[in-house]
Amino acid sequence: MATTQKTALVLGGGGFIGNAMISRLKSENYWVKAVDLKNPEFSQTEADEFVIGDLRNVATVENALLVTKAGTTNEAFDEIYQFAADMGGAGFVFTGEHDAEIMHNSATINLNVLEVLRQLNEKLGVNKTKIFYSGSACMYPEHNQLDPDNPNCVESSAYPANPDSEYGWEKLFSERLYFSYSRNYKIPVAVARYHNIYGPLGTWDGGREKAPAAICRKIAKLDVEGGAIEVWGDGLQTRSFLYIKDCIEATRRLMSSSFAGPVNIGSEEMVTINQLVEYVSVIANKKVNRNHKLDAPLGVRGRNSDNRLIEQELGWSPAWTLMAGLGETYAWINDQVRVLV
Repeated sequence: MATTQKTALVLGGGGFIGNAMISRLKSENYWVKAVDLKNPEFSQTEADEFVIGDLRNVATVENALLVTKAGTTNEAFDEIYQFAADMGGAGFVFTGEHDAEIMHNSATINLNVLEVLRQLNEKLGVNKTKIFYSGSACMYPEHNQLDPDNPNCVESSAYPANPDSEYGWEKLFSERLYFSYSRNYKIPVAVARYHNIYGPLGTWDGGREKAPAAICRKIAKLDVEGGAIEVWGDGLQTRSFLYIKDCIEATRRLMSSSFAGPVNIGSEEMVTINQLVEYVSVIANKKVNRNHKLDAPLGVRGRNSDNRLIEQELGWSPAWTLMAGLGETYAWINDQVRVLV
């Protein structure tokens, strides 16, 4: 007996994580529709249908949330993955210059998606669509992340709330929004708090890239012997970074489970930014000196994923070490840099 093909909608499918999720879902034989303001920048999408559209527009969301697979009429998706957001690295999030657009754009998208889904469920008389929301570790309180050696990012530490950026406040608001719609309208949800996702095909230049990509780019641009790169802050701030394949695997496990979260999806392999530079310099086989820019935007002093809850609920832990993931990432970014030379 033939099984019915599952359907999924990926919002933000032109972005780094969304594009990777599309590829994973296609490998599992899903029919996939994606929506974004732009196509993926560094590869062709594998989506069955890719819609260029602005999710701040209600009409765009109404069109997006209906399955348009041949032979279907007025059908809701089995799963929705909501990655669409106004985001970037420290150079975009922590300057304060983009606060209003970050909060307005991302909150508008999430309000539209949930309300249109509620109305669609009511209209069709179904409530089968499970929706994943990609939150962020940026929602954790700043006061728990002042010690770079002992940051506290256990899920239960979220309150009393005190994110260090408007980006983090919007992520916290939207997380609560998804759980509110789940409680009041019985919409199945799953919420994760992502910790610094990186890897090939991710943004690596232009101001919205995150630390691993920025450092890979700077070192790739050095002569073969090496040289000096700019490092933001004193380099003693700590972070953990999760490779894209681990992120996608953990997200799929969460969506396949009955656990709603919120739950951290990240690595517990914490390093200083100076150590991150050392790792990439070893991979690149270059001697790298650091020029520290002490007035650069930094975010919190320390952040590291606490994976006890996800290990308990999903039996998941990262498969990729930081060195292994950086090796893949540096090779790809080095190729991008060479193309531009």
